[in-house]
Amino acid sequence: MDDVRAARTRAKWDKAASTLDFLSSRGAERRWAPYKEDLFSAMDGRILFVAVGTGLDIQFFPPGKDICGIDISPRMLGRAAPRAAAYDGDMAVKEMDVHALTFDDHTFDQVYTSCTFCSVPDPVDGLREIRRVLKPGGQLRMFEHTGSRYFPFNLVLNMMTPLVRRFGPDLNRTTVRNVARAGFDVVEVQHRYLDVVKTILAVAPLSDDPAEASPEAEDTNDVEAGASGDVPGTDESADGPEDQHDVAPGG
Repeated sequence: MDDVRAARTRAKWDKAASTLDFLSSRGAERRWAPYKEDLFSAMDGRILFVAVGTGLDIQFFPPGKDICGIDISPRMLGRAAPRAAAYDGDMAVKEMDVHALTFDDHTFDQVYTSCTFCSVPDPVDGLREIRRVLKPGGQLRMFEHTGSRYFPFNLVLNMMTPLVRRFGPDLNRTTVRNVARAGFDVVEVQHRYLDVVKTILAVAPLSDDPAEASPEAEDTNDVEAGASGDVPGTDESADGPEDQHDVAPGG
């Protein structure tokens, strides 16, 4: 079943590889560039970048870092390879499925994602694998879009997701809650546009057991709700305008 899932995911993103730069680089990359540069400015130690795609984010990486970028799509990686080679630092790219990382436990100091977990078929499973390869206390730093708890955005995103996921990402993921369900300590969430686009900082706990996650972890495809059952400190919503800054309890 996992092999079938991986094959379908690989085929979907191989197909998208030829148009991704055109669809992303003209507008979206310029709009989100300041937020990505701010997120990536914290890069330190041995770094894993999950779903490097065609490498559009490499332009925002600070120089001189040790980075391994992975992606499930060989066609995406074919486009990313020249950008990785031109990076002013040590960067390699590898074909790999985030659900089945081939790295040893506790390999990386930091893991970064950029609009990644809208597309991972089993996000909690993928996040658990990330936790496994992070050193205890290692950081997960994410730039992600999620669902919304606010009308009419939640209605639109929920209606569009079944159509869009056939050739692109889900639009209504509960990513902050999924991070907590995978066993991470969520430290900080910054809303970059409404409660939909956000940056997330989470830390791998000192425990060595990635299975020590919330018993609700398998509930990964629920829509943004903000109702009972939210993980404390990981509310996906924004109570105010763009750039709201939330800090989880104990962060």
